[in-house]
Amino acid sequence: MALLGGKKDEAPSRPLFKREEESVSQRSGEVHTLLGKGSEFEGKLTFEGQVRIDGKFQGQIITKDVLVIGDGAKVQAEIQAGTVIINGQVEGNVKATQIIELKTPGRVKGNLETPSLSMDRGVIFEGSLKMENLGNNASRPPPPGGEKK
Repeated sequence: MALLGGKKDEAPSRPLFKREEESVSQRSGEVHTLLGKGSEFEGKLTFEGQVRIDGKFQGQIITKDVLVIGDGAKVQAEIQAGTVIINGQVEGNVKATQIIELKTPGRVKGNLETPSLSMDRGVIFEGSLKMENLGNNASRPPPPGGEKK
């Protein structure tokens, strides 16, 4: 009987843990990692899921997912991401495969490359912007003037 009791206790605990773990990875819009205010980090940051930086970061950031630079954050980095949302200060080039969102009171000094850009009034941007469909070159429209041979 002790064996049966042990199995009953183990069986519900495993599926509950697994379900909770699966639901966390499937939720969208939630921050998975946070570099809070007062934190300073230097180096190369690669991640999956959403990361929010509210402190200071210097180096390189690479992800296919979402990077949020919070209000008050100071980032000096080369950034490659799926989506980048900037509320703080960024110095460095930013390349996004989906969208870059520049929110007030954001400040960006560097070049942006993305197929889609959203910029609020009051944002300060110093650099160049290149917009093209980075994820699918085949669907790019032909250059003005048509094709010439």
